[in-house]
Amino acid sequence: MVRQTLAGKVDGVDDSAASGTHFWKGIPFAQPPVGPLRWAPPVDSVAWDGVRAAQQFGQSCAQGGRFYSPAPDNAPYSLAVREGFGKPVGDEDCLTLNVWRPAGADANLPVLVFIHGGSNISGYSADPVYDGAALAKRANAVVVTLNYRVGILGWLDLPQLKAGEVQGDSGNFALLDQLQALKFVKGNIGAFGGDAGNVTVMGQSAGAVNVWALLLSPLSEGLMHKAVPLSGGVANASRSTAQTYSKALLDAIVIADGKATDTATAQSWLATQTNAQISAYLRAKPAAMLLTVMLANPQLGNAPAPIEDGTVLPVNAVAALAAGQHSKIPLMVGNTKDEGTLFAGLFGAVTGSGVSGFKPNDYDRFGLQFNFDPDAPGSLTEADLISAPYLPVDAVPFGWNALSAFATHSIFTGPIVPQLNSLSAQQQAQTWYYRFDWNEAPAPFATVYGATHALDMPFLFGNFGVNVFSFAYSTANAPGREALSAAMMDSLAAFARTGNPNHAGLGVTWPSWPGRLVFDATPTQLQNSLP
Repeated sequence: MVRQTLAGKVDGVDDSAASGTHFWKGIPFAQPPVGPLRWAPPVDSVAWDGVRAAQQFGQSCAQGGRFYSPAPDNAPYSLAVREGFGKPVGDEDCLTLNVWRPAGADANLPVLVFIHGGSNISGYSADPVYDGAALAKRANAVVVTLNYRVGILGWLDLPQLKAGEVQGDSGNFALLDQLQALKFVKGNIGAFGGDAGNVTVMGQSAGAVNVWALLLSPLSEGLMHKAVPLSGGVANASRSTAQTYSKALLDAIVIADGKATDTATAQSWLATQTNAQISAYLRAKPAAMLLTVMLANPQLGNAPAPIEDGTVLPVNAVAALAAGQHSKIPLMVGNTKDEGTLFAGLFGAVTGSGVSGFKPNDYDRFGLQFNFDPDAPGSLTEADLISAPYLPVDAVPFGWNALSAFATHSIFTGPIVPQLNSLSAQQQAQTWYYRFDWNEAPAPFATVYGATHALDMPFLFGNFGVNVFSFAYSTANAPGREALSAAMMDSLAAFARTGNPNHAGLGVTWPSWPGRLVFDATPTQLQNSLP
């Protein structure tokens, strides 16, 4: 399965017997962002001679290990994932992408490019939820997934790193990675049977935030023709917020390195260094050391992203959207009904109690969910997963259900409505919205999670094997689950082909916004307005 790219030949896998697809994995779309290329815009790959093997995923990007991070040493998804929690995992040499296409020789197929989520601090394209084979076959499309720099390596607006190059000085290195991947797609996807003039960019959670950013970036012109942002809206950071974070991080690095004992002495040491010296100092530090400092200072929070720098992104993205300063392309937007259940760790901040909504810590919860057999649920109860202050779940005002609904509205559905209204005012016939309501997981997960954040991903990708949501896939719910997955993939396929997600299998007409389609165990539940 050799294909010629602009950088050289790549040899993939004929997987037609097993999945009905051909695939190529771990294709570099930029040089490794290491040394002087750390905190710099991505640079085109160095061309290679001969044929490069493209049968395995590339390394995941360096990050602090958490629930949706890769396992240490890029091991396959398994219980090993939790062994990386709170530790550096992944690698800086990670700017690769993966391509699936249906078996056969069809050309000019629609292209679906997927940007993973993970709060812009974690995630990886080799996550089994994102395997593109089933979607490529069902949609008769070319599916591309990609890695991009995350966290402090992907988003850092530090004045001492600036070199007078406007894109590099933006701090939006991760977004520039995504643009670089889209440039690779434009220049090379024809070799894999894709139509470079019909590229749909899809992202979930932080990936959706990034899709909206790409929609608003003047640098994306000609690189995307449709967009599918799911469970995320315009949620950018100001330059002042980003720089406040970067300066605090720099102080923490200097202290951890033994050059200072506190913020004041860190500032004193930094004052003796030139910007060039500080830049060289930071680029010489191992990525693991930088990530360890970040993990040891949770008060810093997540690296602000994306950054409204005025070049890669407009300074006021919400205002730019309202003013029509964005790519005029069709959008298919979605949310899950119970987004907020996945963010129960925040419940203590809402109530002032400081008690997480989840009773087990992340390590134990990961193992409990991974080992759960949905066909033999056993004795697991809501009380095993939900902290006592949030039980019973229907208590008011601080029961599990009420707090989950509050998180869903405040983080997701509340902000997205005015953004959709802004978009629809300019392109009403090209704006589509769905809500994912599927809630058929075995007890207690139907109550604990419901239609939680990201649960629509395995449905859209057609992946119900071993992954983070395996606890939900029972034999009993398989018929409805698989039928719903097929309907959702067919809508995505129709949208990628035409800009309209309607297809005969829905059984109803999906109206453009402010109408919506509700996807549930039977994919025919149409409602015309948000509750």
